Amino acid sequence: MEKLKLTAKTKDKKAKDLKSLRESFQIPAVLYGDKVKNEHLIVDKSEFTGVHEEAGSSTLVDLEVEGKKARPVLIHDVQYHPVTDEVLHIDFYQVKMDQEIEAEVELEFTGTSPAVKDQGGVLVKPFDSLEVKCLPGDLPGEIKVDVSGLETFDDVIKIKDLPISDKVEVMQSPERVVATVTPPRSEEELAELDKEIEEDVEAVEGVKEEEPGAEGEEAAEGEEEKPEEAKAEGEESAPKPEESKPKE
Repeated sequence: MEKLKLTAKTKDKKAKDLKSLRESFQIPAVLYGDKVKNEHLIVDKSEFTGVHEEAGSSTLVDLEVEGKKARPVLIHDVQYHPVTDEVLHIDFYQVKMDQEIEAEVELEFTGTSPAVKDQGGVLVKPFDSLEVKCLPGDLPGEIKVDVSGLETFDDVIKIKDLPISDKVEVMQSPERVVATVTPPRSEEELAELDKEIEEDVEAVEGVKEEEPGAEGEEAAEGEEEKPEEAKAEGEESAPKPEESKPKE
């Protein structure tokens, strides 16, 4: 595979604000690494999009800044707008070719499983990437998983079965399953599932709202007692007839 290349410019303090940069189809970025001074950069949006589609996060890219010697980097992180999915910021990590790195490598599932095609099974993929450790030059762009060997529901593909170079260390257990096929649900299971859903719906619909009458009646009773209480209090506080007579 031919090396991927990307150019960038240094972002100075007088550069446009971030919103203006993005409106002019440029993306702010930062370059960093082990014992590497951080550099704030600007990358062309269309150029980056094309490179990123091929490189992903596990393929080395030669990054050339202001015409200087290209440096090997990984597209370490990309921030997206939560609504428009527009790229807002890029993190480049400069690697040292003689120093091992850890990276996420995507799994590329290929082929067709006979257990899926002929028996109506469902392909199960517990995860779509692996954490690996190796020298930057040995880092694979992806790891292929050929599912054509899954002929029955008992067949599985484990990490140890994958075509991974001895120069690449996988951080997960080699016994972990990366692909298998589960049998389709039987008519009885589907019927039981529908029954459970219907019961859940009926349970929700059957929940009665608390009748407001109970509280209303209690409140009404309380209101009826108040005048009597007030009357009683009034009787106690009012002077007796004898006491109200003028003294002779």
